Amino acid sequence: MNFSFDTVPQIVFETGAAARLGEIVSPRMKRPCVVTDRGVIEAGLIDDALQSLEAAGLDYHLFGGVEADPPAKVVRAAIEAAREHNADGVIGFGGGSSMDTAKVIACLINTSQSLEEIYGMDRVAGARAPLVLLPTTAGTGSEVTNISVITSDDDQKMGVVASQLYADMAVLDAALTASMPRHVTAATGIDAMVHAIEAYTSKIKKNPLSDALARQALKLLSANIIHACEAPDDIKARENMLLGAMLAGQAFANAPCAAVHALAYPLGVHFHVPHGLANSLMLAPVLRFNCKVAAPLYAELGDVIGAGDTGDFQMRAESFVAKMAEICAATGVQSRLCEVGVSHNVLPKLAEDAAKIERLLKNNPRPVTQDDCLALYTEVL
Repeated sequence: MNFSFDTVPQIVFETGAAARLGEIVSPRMKRPCVVTDRGVIEAGLIDDALQSLEAAGLDYHLFGGVEADPPAKVVRAAIEAAREHNADGVIGFGGGSSMDTAKVIACLINTSQSLEEIYGMDRVAGARAPLVLLPTTAGTGSEVTNISVITSDDDQKMGVVASQLYADMAVLDAALTASMPRHVTAATGIDAMVHAIEAYTSKIKKNPLSDALARQALKLLSANIIHACEAPDDIKARENMLLGAMLAGQAFANAPCAAVHALAYPLGVHFHVPHGLANSLMLAPVLRFNCKVAAPLYAELGDVIGAGDTGDFQMRAESFVAKMAEICAATGVQSRLCEVGVSHNVLPKLAEDAAKIERLLKNNPRPVTQDDCLALYTEVL
């Protein structure tokens, strides 16, 4: 078997690490642009990190205008702010949107390339600025992926995929995730489980390393997500969730995601459904859709999460799908599209948009048509 595997070269996994961020990043940058969103700032999650940067003598600029599913105009504004500061590095601090924005800034801050010119695969030219990423949710895995997802000016989800998007360092501090409310813990945790499942069943680039990471990620996440929702102050559960999300990120960065993500993206574009929740909503129907084709792999994942069936592949796969539905329901996360404002008349448009995301659908174990997309949305309306 021929395969390649890439990931972030340095990972700091240390509860409390954000409070010594200046010490950690000072060898790499002196004038960083710190990229985050208003919610992180208002919650005070970034205060210790900023104080640490000041104590280390770093002249930072704080860009706090990141929005969910980062719109292209916001990303351009962030790039310009970093240039005006003469930033020599970028720190992404927050959820997936902040980290995705930070990656693109680091790639474009010192180049004449436009944002539109880097949409797609391997279109980033040249080296990027130093880049450090700190996640505040246990879900996206963006801190260890080479992918950014930007919402274009015409409201399409555009992927930027290039080796330059791998950060120099990921700093994982579980204390940053401890204040997440239950619904965010649930949705982001399910998002991470989707990453692990789709990496393990990816039709393209699936390999032994991504498999091992996906299995361990799903084991950690499935065993801790309900407890993390019910006992949010349990730092061990938070650490396990954060580690699981990172491992899942490493898995899907090398064995890419598939139909769940393709169906989730239009929900974010048209209804501003948070990405983790959108993935959670579409997980069960896609698992059922794939079950017959992916039965041997789903059966193996059933063993990982303790689904408990000992029958043939198909029986064990069905038990896996049922167990995943049970775990998701126990978190209290929403399970119907109508609960997030989606009505029947918009389903054809959602299906049309999802069917265009070939970069993801081609990885699905079972082919997915536009009619399939419509049926899957209808199933969970």
